[in-house]
Amino acid sequence: MAWMNFLKPKNQLEEGGRTGASVHSDAGEPERTCPNCHKEIPMSRLWANGLVCACGHHFRMKARQRIAQLCDKGSFRELYAAIKADNPLDFPGYHEKAETARAASGETEAVVCGAAKIGGHKCALFAMEPEFMMGSMGSAVGEKITRLFEYAMRYRLPVVGFTVSGGARMQEGLLSLMQMAKTSAAVKRHSDAGLLYIAVLTDPTTGGVTASFAMEADIILAEPGATVGFAGKRVIEQTTKKALPEGFQTSEFVLEHGFIDAIVPRGQQKKYLADLLAMHDGRAAS
Repeated sequence: MAWMNFLKPKNQLEEGGRTGASVHSDAGEPERTCPNCHKEIPMSRLWANGLVCACGHHFRMKARQRIAQLCDKGSFRELYAAIKADNPLDFPGYHEKAETARAASGETEAVVCGAAKIGGHKCALFAMEPEFMMGSMGSAVGEKITRLFEYAMRYRLPVVGFTVSGGARMQEGLLSLMQMAKTSAAVKRHSDAGLLYIAVLTDPTTGGVTASFAMEADIILAEPGATVGFAGKRVIEQTTKKALPEGFQTSEFVLEHGFIDAIVPRGQQKKYLADLLAMHDGRAAS
C-alpha cells in the first residue's frame, strides 16, 4: 500500500536514524523498527500515536499528515498549489529528480501552504515535505513561503510554520540561495506589521532553511530529538579540528544553549499552538 512507503529512506540524509527499518510481524501486519529503542512497532499502533514510538522517538511525518493532525477539521484551505520548480540552470537530471520526488511524495513541491484554524484560531500555515528532496529549498519553495507571509499580512494573520529540510537545493545554485534573503525579508515585513510568527523545527532542519526563516520566528519550538543546525557535524569537525560534544545539534542541545524557546512533543502541539495563538489575539483563558 502506498501509505506504507512514507517512512522509507530515500537518500543518505534520511537514513541517519530517523526512519527505522521496515519489517513484518508473524501475523503479517507491517511494522517499523524504532531506531531509538530498536523495538518493532505495528504500524497501526504507530499511526494511532501520531508516528511517535512509546520511547518518545518521533518518526518523520508527511506535510499533509501533520496538517490533518493539527488543523481544525475542514478548516485548511491550500494556497499556491500550482507553483513548482522549473530547471532554470538546465541542471542535468533535475527535471527527472523533481518528477520522481513528486511521485514519491504526492506533492508538487517541498512545502504545502494554506490558511487554517488551530483550536478555533485563524492562521496562515506552512508545512515542509520530507519526501520531496528532503524539503530542500529552491525558488518555488521560497516563492510559496514568501507569498504566504504576504497573504498573512494582507489578512492580519499569524503564521505557523513546520520546517524540515536538508537546506538549499543545489540544482538551482545561486537562485536557491537567494531564497534565504527573499523569505527573510517577508518575515521581517510580517513582523513589522505587528504579527506573530511561530516556527516548529522538525527533523532535520538544516542548511539555508535554518539560516533563514526557520530561526527568525518570534517563538521557536522544536520536536524532541530533532536535528537542528547549519553545516553537518562531520564538516564542522573537519573544519575546526575539534570534536563536538555529545548530542550536538539535537533540539535538546539547541534549547540548552538558548537558540529555541521550547521542545513540544507532537501529541501536545495542537493545544500548545492554540494557546499561543489565543494569547496573540487576546482570547486566552484567564
